[in-house]
Amino acid sequence: MDEQDLLPRPTAARPLLGLTVLVVEDSRFASEAMRLLCLRSGARIRRADCLRSAGRHLRVYRPSVAVIDLGLPDGSGADLIADLAAGQPRIDVILGFSGDDSGAEAARAAGADGFLAKPLESLAAFQVAVLRHLPPDRRLFGPQPVSGETVRPDRLAFQEDMAHLAEVLHGPEEMTDLDYVAQFLRGVARSAGDGALDAAAGALADARRAGRATGPDVARIAHLVQDRLAERQVI
Repeated sequence: MDEQDLLPRPTAARPLLGLTVLVVEDSRFASEAMRLLCLRSGARIRRADCLRSAGRHLRVYRPSVAVIDLGLPDGSGADLIADLAAGQPRIDVILGFSGDDSGAEAARAAGADGFLAKPLESLAAFQVAVLRHLPPDRRLFGPQPVSGETVRPDRLAFQEDMAHLAEVLHGPEEMTDLDYVAQFLRGVARSAGDGALDAAAGALADARRAGRATGPDVARIAHLVQDRLAERQVI
């Protein structure tokens, strides 16, 4: 009996049944959205929050699908995409994931099969992005209903991201990677639909690119983060 015959077969309600998805993402809020999307689709999920953690996962097993955030605390997700795309046997589906507008081009240039933009809330969009790149023997054939379902991550996951960002900003100034702060904040802000945080992240990224002083932008972000953390009392 072939190993594939032992795997659960997909159904119309759970078209990704039998697949394992490795999500390499440092945002708890974005990871929670991916967990819900995988759960609704029938897929198993494994999570890594950095390149080092992803490497540990990949030494133990080979996932069916890898969803990789492009901005990670210990390096570029594009480098991991390139390594996985060149690997043999290749992972069936490799998708880039980012809140950055230029993320799709960077992910595909690195060898990704496709790209998922933050915020990712649509169950149908997630399933289609995976299914279109699966080998024929792993796909569900026949008419498939298009789900209009969306996912809403727990707000506590957003609070965890704010706490992480506050910790980064309160660390030694010379150790603070402001490019990482900008990309992390933008991804979280877009996932959460927080326009003020998104604008602040964009202003910091613009200042970094232009070589301008970033003190006012960092102070603004720190203030916004503290405001969001104060919501914990309400939650």
